[in-house]
Amino acid sequence: MSDAPTHLVREAIRRERAYRVPTQTGIAAKLDQNESPYSVLDAIKDAALQEVRETPWNRYPDDRPHRLVAAVAEQWGLAPEAVIVGHGSNEITHTLGLCFVDPGTPVVLPTPMFSLYASVMRMFEAEVTEVAPEADLTHSADAILAAATASGAALTVVTTPNNPTGQTIPHEDLKQLAAGVPGILVIDEAYHEFLTGPTALDVLAEHPNVLVMRTFSKAMGLAGLRVGTLVGHPDLIQEIEKSRLPFVVDRLAEAVALQVLARPELVAERVAESRAEHDRLADAVEAMPGCEVLRGKANFFLFRTPLAHAAVRETLAARGVNIRDVTGYPDLAPRDGTPGWLRVSIGTPEENDAFLASLESVIRDA
Repeated sequence: MSDAPTHLVREAIRRERAYRVPTQTGIAAKLDQNESPYSVLDAIKDAALQEVRETPWNRYPDDRPHRLVAAVAEQWGLAPEAVIVGHGSNEITHTLGLCFVDPGTPVVLPTPMFSLYASVMRMFEAEVTEVAPEADLTHSADAILAAATASGAALTVVTTPNNPTGQTIPHEDLKQLAAGVPGILVIDEAYHEFLTGPTALDVLAEHPNVLVMRTFSKAMGLAGLRVGTLVGHPDLIQEIEKSRLPFVVDRLAEAVALQVLARPELVAERVAESRAEHDRLADAVEAMPGCEVLRGKANFFLFRTPLAHAAVRETLAARGVNIRDVTGYPDLAPRDGTPGWLRVSIGTPEENDAFLASLESVIRDA
């Protein structure tokens, strides 16, 4: 028995499991984390590295990445005082808990949703109300609003497109939620580049209780450098800043993010390719015997086969193709004889071909 005083750890922390992703080796097609399949251009890397080489490494970076904040604000038509840039959106999610959640604070989370939201809110001992999806795995604004109103939610968090389903919340529904929730509406737009039409920034312009979260990890291809953003009314952002640690964005991350932000045409090109590959893969999987596809509006989609979900994922992994088993979300688990859902991220055309060939072989040989 350990002598370590683990009993002094807060009970809410002891109840949680650490978020872990297994180390992956020998993978030919990594299609399980919704990353961009492409690294940034060498020219971008070279420019950023040259800047960092000329910067003293023995000195702290700015307490906040002011140049990147200014660049984000200019591109999105906001005041710099309305923008936070953090160490990925996960760090910002933790900051929201730290800033707004006391024990018993009511929080509304539609399900399924990226698991870190619920974990963070539980660690801060929020009173979480979950809102189940509709039969088609979309979310009803009326149901979310009813839950927020009934609980007096201080925070209501929605994601559009949603991870893991890829489904969206219509723009008019976002405006309905912003106008109706009793507290703050957090809109996670991690995959907004894959959408067309108005964005949550338009909702923010009309509602000071809205916070919009975005990331450089998906379409922009910087998952390895950890850059995320939160935008909102300057008065609200000023208060949130008090909850944050200084120096969380290092010089390299800021330098690369600035280079990528200055080349929106490159991001648009990758997004267009991802959309085309999404449709190609979805069509091909749908054509396989007994397979069902839930098409989404991001760089991934859900599918299920007539086979056991775990067997499919494990067999593909043995062939060097990693996809995500999402049946840990109760809404996506097997039910009444219906198989559970799997999620595949859109990779390069070569990775996608490897996925299709492996899946087709698994189904054919079953």
